[in-house]
Amino acid sequence: MVYLYLAIAIVSEVIATSALKATDGFTKLWMSVLVVFGYSSAFYFLSLVLQKMKVGVAYAIWCAVGIALVSGVGVIIYKEKLGVVELAGMGLIVIGVALLLGVSKTA
Repeated sequence: MVYLYLAIAIVSEVIATSALKATDGFTKLWMSVLVVFGYSSAFYFLSLVLQKMKVGVAYAIWCAVGIALVSGVGVIIYKEKLGVVELAGMGLIVIGVALLLGVSKTA
């Protein structure tokens, strides 16, 4: 169940972060509401995850998956381009999280 909660937290955060750009400085009401709801949901579910998982491991997974997904949203929705350096950096983050998961007893 902990990984389901972590997935919900990550997806909520990705939705909120992606919508943040569309708020236009919080001048768009419904996008702003989506941001607040998304972050609130993300932190609630992350708090449930932290009852069972080490904070460092949970946050590492959250960050790595969140970075990849938000970057994907940026490419697909906002037509942003990712270069080799950005992709390599994200790859190193994912490798780091994989190493953490490999040695963690609570992951």
